Amino acid sequence: MTIIETNVRASAVTRARRLLETKFRSSDSAFLAEGPQAVREAIRYGQVRGLFITQESADRYTDIVESALKRDISITLSSEEVVESLSSTVTPQGMVAVVTTSPHSLDDVFTEQASLVVALAYVRDPGNAGSVIRVADAAGASGVITTTESVDLYNPKVVRASAGSHFHIPLVEEVEISTLIQTAHSRGFQVFAADGSGDSFTSGVDLSQPTLWIFGNEAWGVPDEVLSQVDRVVSIPIYGQAESLNLATATAVCLYASAFAQGSKN
Repeated sequence: MTIIETNVRASAVTRARRLLETKFRSSDSAFLAEGPQAVREAIRYGQVRGLFITQESADRYTDIVESALKRDISITLSSEEVVESLSSTVTPQGMVAVVTTSPHSLDDVFTEQASLVVALAYVRDPGNAGSVIRVADAAGASGVITTTESVDLYNPKVVRASAGSHFHIPLVEEVEISTLIQTAHSRGFQVFAADGSGDSFTSGVDLSQPTLWIFGNEAWGVPDEVLSQVDRVVSIPIYGQAESLNLATATAVCLYASAFAQGSKN
């Protein structure tokens, strides 16, 4: 690590920068993880192909460099300009890792031990999706699933918002909603949709059973076609004057309510 890469058009940098686009993330089976938390977890749990890091960050985060070296990961000391060219944010954090995508299936999520699963139906905002992955990880969910026409979960903004949780739980993308619900039922899960039109938590909703929670688009919520297929539509009571909760907050309330109920049952 004696030569610092300063050329943003260098072949390795160009190949990595391709991963800012969905089509290349798909064709290359790889994505970018940016910042110390995401990179640290990617090295610990993921399959990192290479690391671009500035000298300042290498000096500051010696644990990350040491972990990468122990795993024989290629490390490219890079100028700020090179790291900025790989970043999707205006304030890059000094390091970007190229990570191999680890595809998962519904079988990886609906395991015998699973009791809490999250699905995002037509959710488009990457920041919200990443926050949901983080909440799901924290609440002990066994996976996050997206329906067709949802955001790419390997979008750099999603990865950054998940704060490393990308590497802790299975992620499954572009599942047809009917297939998802049928699979959940076949594995003994009840299927709830979180929507303001539903029954309140306070109306005797049983959260102690294995549950698939479905959350909808930020602007228009869960589509009627989905609401008609679930076992129950559940709403979060609003005690103040707020019109609604944002997606990540609503997810946290629902998942932790289920986690508490399931924990008290065991």
